Amino acid sequence: MKKIKIVFIMLLAFLPFGCADIMQQLNKLDSATRMDKEQGLTSSEIIKGLKEALVIGVVNSTYITSKVDGFNKNTLIRIPFPPEAKKVRKTVIKLGMKGIVRDFEKSLNRAAEEASKKALPIVKGAIMNMTINDAFGILQGGNNAATQYLERKTRSALEAEFTPVVRRAVASVEVTKYWKPVADAYNTTTIFTGEKAVNPDLDKYITQKALDGLFLYIAKEELKIRKDPVARVTEILQRVFG
Repeated sequence: MKKIKIVFIMLLAFLPFGCADIMQQLNKLDSATRMDKEQGLTSSEIIKGLKEALVIGVVNSTYITSKVDGFNKNTLIRIPFPPEAKKVRKTVIKLGMKGIVRDFEKSLNRAAEEASKKALPIVKGAIMNMTINDAFGILQGGNNAATQYLERKTRSALEAEFTPVVRRAVASVEVTKYWKPVADAYNTTTIFTGEKAVNPDLDKYITQKALDGLFLYIAKEELKIRKDPVARVTEILQRVFG
């Protein structure tokens, strides 16, 4: 009973209750336990609920980011021109190449969408391997504690998995085809302007931006399940987060 009460207090930290409300909830827990020892939340139920919540969040996140235009038409995560090439964009648009610039940016985002398809099994594996200590650390943490945990555990593995996919996607959606005339046009002007020629590492840039977009959505899904009762779509989620 004592263990269940401690766990229950941890969960209440995530809910908008005052001290009086917390005591009321604990009294309800005591009452329920007296009537039936099977009532209440066990540690295993809490771990199961947390894992279930995270899997749902990751499934939703990867669906959003990997679908067509998941990046390209999403203002939150759309990948822009590489920062070191902003002058390139401005210059070539002035040269009348706005259409090629648009096609290049679209190809960057298509590559990120393709790479995002590889994320689910890696992140899900980290969730399934979560320890009890990991889970309680997440429950005691902030609104994005789970996202931070998953990023620590999976970002390196995701980067390794994303990079070859991005490289292939760069070829398949012809990123280089759109980048080369843009870069060539700009680099020609540097003869007269004295600016440095550009050739950014597009594979690395797209990979990092794809991962940033994925974890942004995982954080959004985590917050939704913590705060929005409608997002708790299973019985265990309703019990753990309700």
